[in-house]
Amino acid sequence: MAQLLKVHGSENQFFILDQTDLKNQLSDDELKQLAIKLCNPKNEILNGADGLLVVNNSNFDDCLGQMRVINADGSEAKMCGNGLRTVSRYLSEKFNQNSFKVETFETNLDVKKSEDLYNNVPAFSVQISPISFAKDDLPFEYQDKLEMINEKVPEFISKQTFTAVAVPNPHLISFVDEVDEDDLGEVGRALNAPNAYFPEGVNVSFCEILDTNKLFVQTYERGVGFTNACGTGMSATSLVFALLNDDYFDPDNDITVYNPGGMVKTNIQLSAHKEDSKIRLIGNATFTNQIDISETDLHSAVLDNIEISETGEENSYQEFVNSVNEA
Repeated sequence: MAQLLKVHGSENQFFILDQTDLKNQLSDDELKQLAIKLCNPKNEILNGADGLLVVNNSNFDDCLGQMRVINADGSEAKMCGNGLRTVSRYLSEKFNQNSFKVETFETNLDVKKSEDLYNNVPAFSVQISPISFAKDDLPFEYQDKLEMINEKVPEFISKQTFTAVAVPNPHLISFVDEVDEDDLGEVGRALNAPNAYFPEGVNVSFCEILDTNKLFVQTYERGVGFTNACGTGMSATSLVFALLNDDYFDPDNDITVYNPGGMVKTNIQLSAHKEDSKIRLIGNATFTNQIDISETDLHSAVLDNIEISETGEENSYQEFVNSVNEA
């Protein structure tokens, strides 16, 4: 039998598949079909998910493993901050190491175990990198601009400004007095359909500045849609917040980022050259369920004969969220 884990970071939901435990690894097409079927809530497998996280052996001696991110629509993302925390916990427990590197699509990232956020709510701190504001790295096209930083773009929303940054997933960020989900959804859907501005689509985040080093972020995620939380989205937003808001950014302390799924911390170390700035994302890595499935069914994405067991960790996570909301 093969195993899948149902996991989440800030209720950004995933399934983890460790291909190193299989007799025969899935092909890229099999991974795509598995992700589409598993993640679709209509198939009633634990209410679906935002993506499938695939663990492979790394191509680098200094990494414990490789992480691939297959979105719910079958597309592949370069990175996923919330997902990386859960894969980091999985590799940490598998190899009994608390600080190591994980290979991702563009770079190898430092990860380490953090103090639990709450009783039975494990947490990990992960590096988010590389950073680029260059139009070709997102990519985007707007009035021949090489960067889009705090720019008025009336073609999106007339009264808001926008900043585009890749970390390495592409993000478009706007600071608002109050998040309007209708506006966020409209911009997110438009820029992830064929459009003249972001030909490969973009993750769109609206952010409320609540206080010094305190934010609320909601994201419309490329390949997913509305999500409870987007790790690279919260990371990118924290970086842009630090760059643009000297009066609210305290560089000596972490940033608290609330989201519809809970709360994370980010740590931003700005550099004179903004692309050399450092980002770390700190948050929960919760395992909610284990799924047992035959390897044959896994290859063919047949999900009719599976066994599901619970870990009990979700109750603890909800207690943590309630404690955050009451604070």
